[in-house]
Amino acid sequence: MSPYVSLLIFVYLVNISDKSFGEMFTSVMSVKQAVFAERQLIDYLRTYLENEMQRLDDIKRFFSRVTSLHSGIYNEPSATIANPIVAFKLVKRLKSEWMNVVHSNEAEENIDALREGYRRMEGSLPKLEDLQGAAQGLMRLQDVYDLRVEGLVRGHFQQITNGDPVDIYKPPVSDTLSGDDCFLVGKVAYDLEDYYHSVQWFEEAVRLFRGTEWSPENEGTLEDALDHLAFSHFKTGNISYALSVSQELLLHDPVNSRVHFNVKKYEKLLDESPPVKNQSLVLKRPDSTYLRTRNVYEKLCQTKGSQPKHFENPRLFCDFFTNGSPGLLLQPIKRELISLHPYLVLFHNFLTRAEAKSIREYAIPGLRRSVVASGVNQSTAEYRISKSAWLKESPHGVVGKVDRRITMVTGLNVQPPYAEYLQVVNYGIGGHYEPHFDHATSNSSPLYKLKTGNRVATFMIYLSSVEAGGYTAFIYANFSVPVVENGALFWWNLLRNGQGNVDTLHAGCPVIVGDKWGMIVVSPIICKATYIAFKLPISGFMSMARSSNIVVALILRNEESNSPFKV
Repeated sequence: MSPYVSLLIFVYLVNISDKSFGEMFTSVMSVKQAVFAERQLIDYLRTYLENEMQRLDDIKRFFSRVTSLHSGIYNEPSATIANPIVAFKLVKRLKSEWMNVVHSNEAEENIDALREGYRRMEGSLPKLEDLQGAAQGLMRLQDVYDLRVEGLVRGHFQQITNGDPVDIYKPPVSDTLSGDDCFLVGKVAYDLEDYYHSVQWFEEAVRLFRGTEWSPENEGTLEDALDHLAFSHFKTGNISYALSVSQELLLHDPVNSRVHFNVKKYEKLLDESPPVKNQSLVLKRPDSTYLRTRNVYEKLCQTKGSQPKHFENPRLFCDFFTNGSPGLLLQPIKRELISLHPYLVLFHNFLTRAEAKSIREYAIPGLRRSVVASGVNQSTAEYRISKSAWLKESPHGVVGKVDRRITMVTGLNVQPPYAEYLQVVNYGIGGHYEPHFDHATSNSSPLYKLKTGNRVATFMIYLSSVEAGGYTAFIYANFSVPVVENGALFWWNLLRNGQGNVDTLHAGCPVIVGDKWGMIVVSPIICKATYIAFKLPISGFMSMARSSNIVVALILRNEESNSPFKV
């Protein structure tokens, strides 16, 4: 299996709609499939070039033959034309051969064949939303990991440390971004009125466009980048830069009346409110309007926060664990107690590589855009970028083995209806899941419509590692856990009194480099009424856990949910 692949397995309590979503950017697996689509397009283009070269070779032969006649026997046209054979060939050539060359349909047939091949492939090619989603993925990595745009342009993942750029990860394979690449990222931000990002990406586009020739495959030009950069500077309050960039644009496009108007507007604004000398305007990232824990979340993604250390807390330990199960006596599982609040356990080598690969391949055909709860409905969201596949009624042998193994280590029945179906997740470009609870926090949650009760616990298996990023960050507990290949995380979502445990607010950090997969399952509490009585069988692998009768009340949600003329 590729070292870039990782898979997670979760256990949850309700079913999610399997409505299909085809966004390529939400799954690295889908992006991989686009590689094969481009290879087919390359074959079409190769055929087109071969046909065109053959056509041009034919025209060159005709040209060579005609020019040789005029440098040879036609030097004395009066004597030559007196020959009826030569005269006939001249008339025939002018009436027929030249017309066939000039009005040949071969060029149109060749380009039509190329276009038809592209049309046949179009359904498997990225859409506009994929380009936008991929661009937003780059900007997400830029924000969460505090990456320099200049570094990303060169294919490096760098932060500024003590005033110097430092690589946080050096990929073995990378590529650089062109001026047109940067222009398109900036344009996505610009269209979203996100001028904080558009300024940075348009500045790089202008730098790269300067001194280079325009290529026919490009969408943007130097003039386009300058135009958008000027207005972006204006929207961020940097009028001096907006004026300077607009004046440069007029050197390339002196008759642009809109830019002339903007220049006069900027000059008037500066006359009315002159900039303070020696004052530098620092581009400030806007505050989040919905994610109150953004700073903590991003810091935990960049570092491991206050990750508990075994030598600092004697109550944290590692051991070989059987949970009293006969199935684990001969091969106990390696258990590591990561945290006490919330109680979080990491089981090492929970699956084999072969099992992980088998589950991943089994899930691929069913991958659809992941959804989140939105009131009583479910919908896609920008704060969750991935695709999911639910393994319903699965006859797959490995899935059954995973179910039984989860039961052995937790004592929980993970067979429906006592648990949700296994859910496999594949993250997309910059794929992430912002801070959220796994248990329902609102009585309008779709989970309660299924009358399955709230989510008791989460069991999450990493089926392989990623190269960089992708931590699981626990926000209020202030620690994060890196992806551990084939390891499994387990935690309780509910307290013993049935209330949600706020310390379980967690997030899936964006993947910097790698292909992160995951799978999800959980044991539900069967709903009886507005208040839910249940008996929760839990084995003794946790000292805090015992069989008990618990009354659960539905709880309210307490988590964050989610001028000058423009170009």
